[in-house]
Amino acid sequence: MKPASHIRAIAVWRWPAIALLLAVIWLPASAQTAAGSVKYSAGSGAGLYRIAGTVVNDQTGEPLQHATVAVLAEADSHTVESVETGSDGRFSLPRLPAAKYQLTASKRGFRTAFYDEHQEFSTAVVTGPGQETERLVFRMMPSSVLHGAITGDGGDPVEGAKVMLFLVPPDHGHVAARGRGPNERVRQVESATSDDTGAYEFSNLAAGKYMLAVTAEPWYALHLSSVGSRAAPGSGASAALDVAYPVTFFDSTTEEASATPIVLAAGSREEANVVLHPAPALHIFVQVPREHGNFNGLVPPPSMRRSVFGTPISSDAQFSQNPAVSSVAEFTGVAPGHYELQQGNPPRIVDLDAATSQQVDPADGIPTVTVSGDLAGAFGAALPDDMTVILSSLDNGQRQDQQASAHKGHFRFETVLPGKWELQAWGPAGPFAVVSVTANGATRGGNALTVADRALTITAALAQGETRVEGFARKDGKGFAGAMVVLAPKNKAAFQALVRRDQSDSDGSFSLRDAVPGQYIVVAIEDGWKLDWSRPEVLGRFLPKGVPVTVTETSGKTIQLSDPIAVQTQ
Repeated sequence: MKPASHIRAIAVWRWPAIALLLAVIWLPASAQTAAGSVKYSAGSGAGLYRIAGTVVNDQTGEPLQHATVAVLAEADSHTVESVETGSDGRFSLPRLPAAKYQLTASKRGFRTAFYDEHQEFSTAVVTGPGQETERLVFRMMPSSVLHGAITGDGGDPVEGAKVMLFLVPPDHGHVAARGRGPNERVRQVESATSDDTGAYEFSNLAAGKYMLAVTAEPWYALHLSSVGSRAAPGSGASAALDVAYPVTFFDSTTEEASATPIVLAAGSREEANVVLHPAPALHIFVQVPREHGNFNGLVPPPSMRRSVFGTPISSDAQFSQNPAVSSVAEFTGVAPGHYELQQGNPPRIVDLDAATSQQVDPADGIPTVTVSGDLAGAFGAALPDDMTVILSSLDNGQRQDQQASAHKGHFRFETVLPGKWELQAWGPAGPFAVVSVTANGATRGGNALTVADRALTITAALAQGETRVEGFARKDGKGFAGAMVVLAPKNKAAFQALVRRDQSDSDGSFSLRDAVPGQYIVVAIEDGWKLDWSRPEVLGRFLPKGVPVTVTETSGKTIQLSDPIAVQTQ
């Protein structure tokens, strides 16, 4: 079943569950009911059906009373009915027309969820003749809380610190590594700002392994530039105030690789305090061009960027230059740590592990090149006049994504390091699949490209999926609910761009949306949600029992599979 609202890149992103909670909270009073009672929106009589069951604690199996259960229209997610569970955890939503519904539940202390939720997917409940919808078990996961305090050396609270929470995927290796599959990346999931007592809190968290990082600026810090001055950096009466906080991880280390994971069990409340230690702020000097006393729009000014677990974060470093006095520019207020410094003309990228103030040699770093090209619609399809293209590194988790605009299909990236990259493209209505990339006269399927030490011109063929592949997953001759259904492309090079997923609904039905023209195999896997489906080799053993399907540019809006998909077990 698709989420209520979605954007599709490799998979579908689910509408945040909290929005559903708010939707239920703000239902008109007439639509909310007491335990065991329902306000009917349909008249009595034949052709009406009931959705009923029990809401239980997923960890203990204990029935949950006073949980709000809501039925949402599958088409637009508006609330049809809602009810509160009784003391035995039971709910009943009778007199519903035959249709497909989303089912949600919310309760204080538990994560608001869809029925049988897995990642960004869930199972819709189908009412109608012969459908079993009256003995549902809705399992709710207790929410976890992470809280703590950010303090300075003397125990004083640090107000205004940015606290970032990152989720570590299951079975992930070294936390500083960055895999390319959607199940492999350490990703930021929450952020908060400490209050005047230094306190922060993250609530409604799922069980899992997390990393915590904190950035802040000492309130008393004073950063003065020494460009054009005879004084050495950090000298004089203000030296004691020229300090900065390095990025600090739990448990109060400044080394990303030494950060301590925080493991949250379902329903737990954990405390993670972080102490920030001010360090002398660094002064980083770089050579700059003096033509016309500015960068005249042709040469990008020097920049310092930093990231945490591959996610870009802001830097408090300040850039100053006085071209009338010196060809040297200065970054002040630099906290010790790892940076990506861009300098020079043509631009060079320096991986800078800044521990002391220094002047960067203009010859340091790796020269960058331009990557430019055109977007073309695969299969002759027209593209929007204005699009966005993104380059993401496949080599190094510290490399930051680059973004450029494409007008009438043409784009240009000015400063790209040699290495392996992947290209993504977005239009006003959502993402496009990069079906192939042509470079140096050779065409390769997928969105990967290799940048060498000279400018590169490419053509990327794009397609936007417009076809739904619909069918039924069955086991032992019956519709099977909750299976992971995968539309696996035979084109392995373009696997990430073309693969689609869904979860089978209570009657076994599924709808694989936004399919791009190509040849595929559809498979259904019981309890397949922990599989690393993004790797073709993992799905390989299921493919022989799948059902082949071909999507063409003339397939239309829907392909209805005539044969059911046999549900396979791991």
